[in-house]
Amino acid sequence: MSPGKHASERKAAAPMAAGARLEAMRRRVRLSRLAVWTVIAAGPIALGVAITSTPTTVEAATPSKPTAAVRTTAQAADPAGYAQLFVHAWLRSSADDASSAQARLAQSMAPDVALPDPAADAQSTPASVTAVRSAQRADGAWSVTVAAQYADGAVRYYAVPVAADRAGASFAVTGAPSVVAGPARAEMPKSSYGVGVPEGDLSAAVGEFLAAYLTGAGEVDRYLAPGVSLSSVSPAPYKAVTVQQVSAVEEAAAAEQVPADGTKVRVLAQVEARDTGGRWPLAYEIALTARSGRWEVSALESGTALDGGAR
Repeated sequence: MSPGKHASERKAAAPMAAGARLEAMRRRVRLSRLAVWTVIAAGPIALGVAITSTPTTVEAATPSKPTAAVRTTAQAADPAGYAQLFVHAWLRSSADDASSAQARLAQSMAPDVALPDPAADAQSTPASVTAVRSAQRADGAWSVTVAAQYADGAVRYYAVPVAADRAGASFAVTGAPSVVAGPARAEMPKSSYGVGVPEGDLSAAVGEFLAAYLTGAGEVDRYLAPGVSLSSVSPAPYKAVTVQQVSAVEEAAAAEQVPADGTKVRVLAQVEARDTGGRWPLAYEIALTARSGRWEVSALESGTALDGGAR
């Protein structure tokens, strides 16, 4: 056969092959549609079988990272109050009367501790018992120092060993008290109130405010800065209050005139309060703010600030 004839046959076969492929594709589409309609006609059960029979793509689960352990540090319960109660009962009990209420209480708190045996002319029971120091010696083991003060002014210190669980749900006195020396007096740090405040607007504002606060002489609100809420002591404990000395942290407090609005100072006022029972030296920390040519109280603090830090 000639090359020309072969070429003509190839050209004629190409459209036929393409047509055959197209027809095959159409048949597959028709068969697929027929299958779907057949399943639908067969009802929900067949449709469910058809769906579940299809290949399922399984995705690999991403391994979860291990959860980091959360560490919580439980704050150990301080048994100071328990030791204080024990010493209070123990000092008021006697081995000669183990059935008394105080003896039974002491024995219930410390079953292995013997009761004292005071002499007939022994010093009277203490006027007050106060826990002054707690020290954790080991896990669950404490030593509590308790001060017993007597009517004549004498003070005796007892170290009490106490066992405590971490939750503070149970305590036990594990041994007899020990008489120990009292805590040493700490060195007094230098006061931050080093600026002397002369008599003038600031001292007068402090005196008038404290008089209203402690004696009920006038309304406290008139001395307060806007937005500050403070109630006077009620009932008023004193008849009169006199300012003895005022010192401040900031140099602006020593100015002869009230400075610009918004100027803030912190002062320590030493006062003498009087009532029917006598005279009482008191001290108050007060924060004041200048506004419209006058000093207004912006905060009343308790205790004495020694570091000069902002409140």
